[in-house]
Amino acid sequence: MQGDPVALKAAIEAGRKASFFCANCHGETGISKTPEVPNLAGQNPAYLLEQIRKFGSGERQDAFMQGLIKVLKDEERVQMALFYAAQAAPPTKANAAQAARGKDLYAKLCARCHGELARGNDLYPRLAGQNAVYLQTSVARYRDGTGIRNNQLMAIATAPLKNDDIAAIAQYLTQMP
Repeated sequence: MQGDPVALKAAIEAGRKASFFCANCHGETGISKTPEVPNLAGQNPAYLLEQIRKFGSGERQDAFMQGLIKVLKDEERVQMALFYAAQAAPPTKANAAQAARGKDLYAKLCARCHGELARGNDLYPRLAGQNAVYLQTSVARYRDGTGIRNNQLMAIATAPLKNDDIAAIAQYLTQMP
């Protein structure tokens, strides 16, 4: 589909239509208006599909998301992932001093998986332009082993972080294009 621009455009448009119920939380173009909810814009489509699968199977726990995902057909899941991936993920303003400190921490702890520009890939999410509150909450959940977010590599990478370190990394990432 990605080799056929006409089919891709049609899939993206179908994904826009299929994502109507997602817009309430994730925004019409994948830019959330709620700080605790992640932006989906610019995310890698393969990564998004895997997260949709995990919500559908119960590997990721969120009763609301799990209920919504179950009503989607496989084709709609693909179309939605392509739609969100095609949307721009604009950076937001950040605290410059914290962002500078966060850049160093990110380079040491995060870049090897999420990429130097924090744009992720098939396996790891795009973090550039993400909501700072969402980032802080997610990283703290990995670090604290709450069971809400489970990933052994993330638990190891985040273990040494203090809350102010997490805030600095979030400030760095939110202002990334």
